[in-house]
Amino acid sequence: MNGITLEKGKTIYESGQPLTTLHLITNGKVIVSYPGGSYQLGKGDVIGVCEICFEVHYLKYTVTEETSIVTYPFANIAELNNLLDNHPDVARLFILSAFRQINSILEYCSVSELNCSSLYQSLTEDYEKYNTLCKRYRLQPRTLEQWDLLAAYLGDESPDFWVSDYYLGLTRIYSSETYKLLVQDSAVSCGILRKCCLDFRKAFSSLEEQYRYLQQINDYYFNESGNDLFDFYTSLYYKLGPNCEESEELFSDINRMIWTYSQDSNVDSTILDMRIKTFQDNITMLQAPAADTADTDTAVVSISELVGSLNTILEFADAGSEVTASFRQHVQAYKALEDKFSTEDECNALRAALTREFHELYAAIFKKSLQAAELPVPVRMFLYFGYVDEDLAGSKNAAILYRLADTMTSHADHGVYTFYDWLLAIYHGKKEPSRNEFDQDYNDFIHSKKLSGNLSDAERKALETNSMAKVDFELENMFPSVNKITYGRISIYCPLFISENVLKDLESTYVTVSIISKAFEQIRKVDYSAFYRESFDLENSNLLGKETVHFEFLPDVILMPNVGIRGSMWQEIEGKRRNTPGRMLFSIFHLEDINMTITRLTGEFRWELCKRVQGSRWNDVSDPSLTSEYFDYIQFYRKNHDLTSEAKERVRSSLQRAKNSFKEMFVRDYMVWVMFEGNGSPRLNKVARKILFTYCPFPKSINDTIRQNPLYAELFTRYDLVTAQKLHKLDVLIKKLRNSGQKVPDSLIQEQDYVAGTVHNTN
Repeated sequence: MNGITLEKGKTIYESGQPLTTLHLITNGKVIVSYPGGSYQLGKGDVIGVCEICFEVHYLKYTVTEETSIVTYPFANIAELNNLLDNHPDVARLFILSAFRQINSILEYCSVSELNCSSLYQSLTEDYEKYNTLCKRYRLQPRTLEQWDLLAAYLGDESPDFWVSDYYLGLTRIYSSETYKLLVQDSAVSCGILRKCCLDFRKAFSSLEEQYRYLQQINDYYFNESGNDLFDFYTSLYYKLGPNCEESEELFSDINRMIWTYSQDSNVDSTILDMRIKTFQDNITMLQAPAADTADTDTAVVSISELVGSLNTILEFADAGSEVTASFRQHVQAYKALEDKFSTEDECNALRAALTREFHELYAAIFKKSLQAAELPVPVRMFLYFGYVDEDLAGSKNAAILYRLADTMTSHADHGVYTFYDWLLAIYHGKKEPSRNEFDQDYNDFIHSKKLSGNLSDAERKALETNSMAKVDFELENMFPSVNKITYGRISIYCPLFISENVLKDLESTYVTVSIISKAFEQIRKVDYSAFYRESFDLENSNLLGKETVHFEFLPDVILMPNVGIRGSMWQEIEGKRRNTPGRMLFSIFHLEDINMTITRLTGEFRWELCKRVQGSRWNDVSDPSLTSEYFDYIQFYRKNHDLTSEAKERVRSSLQRAKNSFKEMFVRDYMVWVMFEGNGSPRLNKVARKILFTYCPFPKSINDTIRQNPLYAELFTRYDLVTAQKLHKLDVLIKKLRNSGQKVPDSLIQEQDYVAGTVHNTN
């Protein structure tokens, strides 16, 4: 073990060099570079510890200041095992360094994956907008080269979301006195390092994939050929001229592209600088408005109206001096952090305290709001968006939030609720509280407390009708879990609205009733029966008898007060009643593609609803259903003669990516069914296609299109027979009612459309 001093700027290893030595940094700093990013090593970190399972380095290490290192020869794992056996304290250093490094790369992986989805969505929106404007002004639009080759980023190889919390937890354990017991056995230490090394490599592979994808996106905006969106937009701007009503928005979009890609080190700066200079020169010639014109958002409302927002919110809450003082202190400490996403213990503790106090304040403010004649706008911003401070939010974001909150109205009649409006609906008895994490609804929870002896009969009856107790149940059980889930990055979760979370234009991520409606409509155009339930028509039972019909119940959508990346299919029915809406939850500012998120949640909804309806026989193939047949398909795919060896291998690989979850496998197949097969692009194997075709049928409009495809020929033979039998049965019943002079119920006419696949005007 020799001590060496390295000078600033020295490259220690390049990617591809043999791994023969590990280096412990005793002083100084080293930058570790990987595709699209880097992280820093310092005193106590070990160079190469995350690559021990491989023969070569795949990271680049560069000295950023004079650095001292201690070297440890590394020939194989056995040699490492001997080293750790003889030096338990070294084992701890190696393990903690590995944990720090994998948490760094996992955090970047999460952000990079979000960038892939966000940039893809921006790209498709920009391209669609360009074509729309060309059509509006009767200009011939240009076509992006290889546009058909681009698809949405699915992130199949991304690390599991729990891995980060796993290593953070291990970090806490090895940072405590417990480590002395853990490092006594070198085999355990080696095992931990090898597991970490493999997880690190998986995250690195995902980053490589994301890096290539982002480069592909970048090329659609800026490339050497000049046939890119930047040129499309600037050329269109020149043609329309500065006085056109669309020009101001076009100019804003062009500047957004410039700003976005000026920050991106992966874009060729030479090309970018040249293209920007050309545009600026042309603007000068056209005498266009200066690029520093007043921001329209701040023109709507002066930021001075939001000065002291935290004081306004805390005064309204009147939550007690102790809570108020503590929250104010923690907010100031949070504002002072240079890195609000740091995973250091101190930062984790601060975020945990803010989260706990935020929930206390939310409950207090909701209760106060019930008696208030009018809510101050900052308070409404707190309830709707999690806003607490104008500096944390940023002036531009604060102005946007102010305008949105000031004009916010309830959309409960459309089944879309802000979380505040959802609590109001529970309080007024229009909705029941959601089930908790143990799948208990409010009445189950009360009953369990009664059985445990914590409630008397009188107390139980009082709670059953206590509106505020129901709200408290929702605030204590659903709110903390779902707000964190929808935020997405669980290890760094904090419910406060901060500008660092706004990774794309805020208003473009704002989830509206229109956006939700369009997303559901896109699903129903492909899977028209997704939200239908089979039931008796009780209003016309004297006419229909035991004949069942289908009714549609679209899910309630609840918008959580955060900027997030995930959706949650929280429950498929309300309470125990099957003919009730499910509940889907999103961030009110959703950074991902909302259509893709809702497609995924609809797949989860179909699975969970089928399990609910089938009960204990949900996986019993003798009682055919979506879940039982899919379960049987995955469980016995190796013996299925309808699958080729290649198809079986793909199932095996997909099952591994789905972490052996049959539900996750189904959801992925469902997304392919809706996004690809529904658009005439077969991707599923024969068995999966048959199950989806049977239980998630396409509407007539799509069936008419794909009917000639040989892949569907056998499926349509049975489908046509079954459909004809059902329609004949309905025709006979309708004729019978008409011949007897009875009015045919609307539900029966709708059932005809349902069976024929012509509901929602899809024909």
